[in-house]
Amino acid sequence: MNRASVLIALLMGALTVLLWGMVNRPDVEPPWPSKVEGFSFSPMRGDQSPEGSEYPDISQVDEDLAVLAGDAHAVRTYTVQSTLAQVPRLAGVHGLNVTLGAWITDQADFNDVELTKLVEVYRENHKQVVRVIVGNEAILREDQTAEQMIAHLQRVRQSVWAPISTAEPWHIWLKHPELVEHVDFIAVHMLPYWEGISVDNAVGHVLNRYQRVKEAYPDKEIVISEVGWPSKGRTRKEAVASLANQAKFLRRFLAMAEREGLTYYLMEAFDQPWKRQIEGDAGAHWGVFDTDREAKFAFTSPVVPVPNWFSLAAISVGLSILILALLFRDSAGLSSGGRGFLAFVAYAIATFVVWLLYDFTLEYMTPAMLVVGVALCIAALGVILVLLTEAHEWAEALWLKQSRRPTLPKALPDHRLPKVSVHVPAYNEPPEMLMQTLDALDRLDYPDYEVLVIDNNTRDPAVWRPVQAHCERLGERFHFFHVAPLA
Repeated sequence: MNRASVLIALLMGALTVLLWGMVNRPDVEPPWPSKVEGFSFSPMRGDQSPEGSEYPDISQVDEDLAVLAGDAHAVRTYTVQSTLAQVPRLAGVHGLNVTLGAWITDQADFNDVELTKLVEVYRENHKQVVRVIVGNEAILREDQTAEQMIAHLQRVRQSVWAPISTAEPWHIWLKHPELVEHVDFIAVHMLPYWEGISVDNAVGHVLNRYQRVKEAYPDKEIVISEVGWPSKGRTRKEAVASLANQAKFLRRFLAMAEREGLTYYLMEAFDQPWKRQIEGDAGAHWGVFDTDREAKFAFTSPVVPVPNWFSLAAISVGLSILILALLFRDSAGLSSGGRGFLAFVAYAIATFVVWLLYDFTLEYMTPAMLVVGVALCIAALGVILVLLTEAHEWAEALWLKQSRRPTLPKALPDHRLPKVSVHVPAYNEPPEMLMQTLDALDRLDYPDYEVLVIDNNTRDPAVWRPVQAHCERLGERFHFFHVAPLA
């Protein structure tokens, strides 16, 4: 590359780094408290899923509780199936209280077994269990009616002495005041992402809905049994799922909750890839910690959308320079404007590719997703090559200072002009249109040319025979070929 090309490449590189920096400007948010009230706790890992009856072993459950022990006062469980029945016992070792949950479905036999097990687990660990929640959004899912849930609550109340409730979104509680009469506290879900609320209005929305429930039922304690924001997923109206928005919402909510004295359980402790099957991509990314049990965002320092953005910007610049080196090798006749255009295209494509690959790495990969991802990368590579080729052609068409091909003299005697063969391929074309095309070719002002009309497999003779006859009328320059079929 010459000096001008180097300067253009460096300028575009600086602009690229500046763009990454502008997109990733840090936001100062309230710091995370030393301990939160509680976490919703589902310790499934990797391919484990309660839907497939695949649960973590005891040691994994214990490890997860140890991770949370220094950060929370309590955990909330959703079922007493398999090893999750051991959560209260293990939580006691780590100094954590437990809100014990039972999963309620539309299957009566399953519910009977679950409630029996709930009572058994509670009685064995009642010193560690501070609340009991029977069912999670069973009315919202229409697995149970309010009357059926009241019957389950009455059954459990006969055998446990901890405060009991069921968990539902705020609007379900407002819709069913009869349910409130049979609970000791209101376990309410506040998830503004699902309601399409922007992250800037989300905390105010939660507080507003909390106050509405409190005004409707002033004599009942309210526990926010789920509150959170996903770090990845589809945009819902004004709600954008991103790592930065998750950090912003949770840190703002925790500051508000401490100010208002709210009892809450953050949704949730750890990312749960299995939830992708029922809630889409967002379902897998509600955790404060990822599947490796690492915190997903900063708890006290300013929030940056992409914490390692400078490394990604450097990769973008490096990839762009490689692309430009290839493009500029065949751009000797381009003006500075043309080289600038190629540099812009190269940096835009490289930055987009780096961002796409970074976003892809945030996914929890399944074998099927990996295969699809590789296929998409191969397809994207083809698209990128086409775009670069088109960009180079545009640059040569608009900014070429000197043609690389020698031009013919303006005037040559007829005997020095090359013969030109014009080919007209056709299939089932309207004969009138094709004959007008041939008439136009007959008017060409050039001494030595021929026209070959190749009709490929038009089956109706009424379509192709008139064109054949027209060629014969136009004279010896015109040759018609009807090929059926074309090999």
